[in-house]
Amino acid sequence: MAAIKDIVIKPIGQVRNNINLPLREGWEEVVSELIFDANLEEATEGLEQFSHIIVVFWMHKVPPERGTPMKVHPRGRQDLPLVGLFATRAPYRPNPVGMSVVRLLERRGNVLKVKGLDAINGTPIIDIKPYLPRDSVVEAAFPQWVSKL
Repeated sequence: MAAIKDIVIKPIGQVRNNINLPLREGWEEVVSELIFDANLEEATEGLEQFSHIIVVFWMHKVPPERGTPMKVHPRGRQDLPLVGLFATRAPYRPNPVGMSVVRLLERRGNVLKVKGLDAINGTPIIDIKPYLPRDSVVEAAFPQWVSKL
């Protein structure tokens, strides 16, 4: 298999909300608009039939000079165990890609109104997908420390 040297990701839209700095908590109540390029309006048709969508976005404000830690305390909390970066949702990653399942409130042309997106104003949107019944894992396992978040 040939090695892939570069991957080009083109934003398809932007997040619009009144959140300019990341929040520690409270994202569940944040209402955002996802404004897609006008030429993608047709691609949003049919989404209004779904209650939830998956939003994939680029965390553009994560400073690259901070580096990528291999181990972190979840949410920076010293009372939680030091675990591998990929066992957390920490923003400091090799590729600052975020993903959220959000409630879809409304579709108006190339604009989707959503609730619960944990992305700040101006965040580039990479992709969206409908949330399907098979996306839910009924008996998911997770470490005990996750219940303390």
